[in-house]
Amino acid sequence: MVDPAAIQKIVAAAELTPADTVLEVGPGPGTLTVPIAQRAGRVVAVEIDADLLPALRERVASFPHVVLVHGDILEQDIATLVTPPYKVIANLPYYITSAVLRHLLQACPRPTMLIVTVQREVAQRIVAGPGELSLLAVSVQFYGRPRIVAHIPAGAFRPIPQVHSAAVRIDCFDRLPWPIDEADFFRVVRAGFGQRRKQLKNALAHGLSLSPEAVPEVLSRAGIDGCRRAETLSMDEWVALGRAISQM
Repeated sequence: MVDPAAIQKIVAAAELTPADTVLEVGPGPGTLTVPIAQRAGRVVAVEIDADLLPALRERVASFPHVVLVHGDILEQDIATLVTPPYKVIANLPYYITSAVLRHLLQACPRPTMLIVTVQREVAQRIVAGPGELSLLAVSVQFYGRPRIVAHIPAGAFRPIPQVHSAAVRIDCFDRLPWPIDEADFFRVVRAGFGQRRKQLKNALAHGLSLSPEAVPEVLSRAGIDGCRRAETLSMDEWVALGRAISQM
C-alpha cells in the first residue's frame, strides 16, 4: 500500500494512542509501519518475506519501540508476541484471509480491535447480515462486530492488483456474549454451511450424521424452520440451534 490517503484512513480507523500496542501483520516495506509507530507505544510487525526485511529494518531504524519478527503469522503464538490489550492492523491476501482472521480471533489473548485490509468482496461478506451470511461472516461476528471503514482503490497499491480493497474494523467483544461452547457452535455452523444449496434440515442431517428423527426435534427446540438455508439465520438463531443440538 503506497497511497498516503489510504494509509491515513487505516491509521485513523485504529484510533491509536501512545498507550497502544499494535500487532501488524504483513508490513512489507513499512509504508504503514511508520505511521503506526508514530502514534502507538509499541509495534510488533510480523513479515514472512525475508527479502523485504532489510528495507523494513532501515525504514523503522529510528523507532526503538518497533519489533520485527520474521515468520508466518499462522505459525506464531500470539501470546509470545504481545501482551494485552493490543490491536491488530493487517493487509491480508485473499487466499489466507479466513485462516489469519480465525488465528487472530481465536488467539489468547484476543485483540481488542482489528483493522484488516482485504479484497472488497471479502469485506462485504464479513459484514453481511442474515440473508447473505457465510461461514466467514459468522466466524467473525461470533467474536466481534465488523464494519467497513474505508474503500481502497486498486491504484493505492504497487503493483496494482486487479481488484479493489476495503478496510474492515472488527471491535472484539470483551467477553463472548453467546451462551454456548465455541466448539459446539462451530461444529453446527460448519455443518449448516457445508452444503449451502440444501435446506438446513438436510445439511444438518448430512453434516452432523443426525438421525431422521433427531433433525426435526432440534430444529423445533431452536424455533427454526428446517426449510430455511444457512445464510438466512441470524447469530442468535445459530446459537439457539447449537445449544439445542449440544443438549441432545
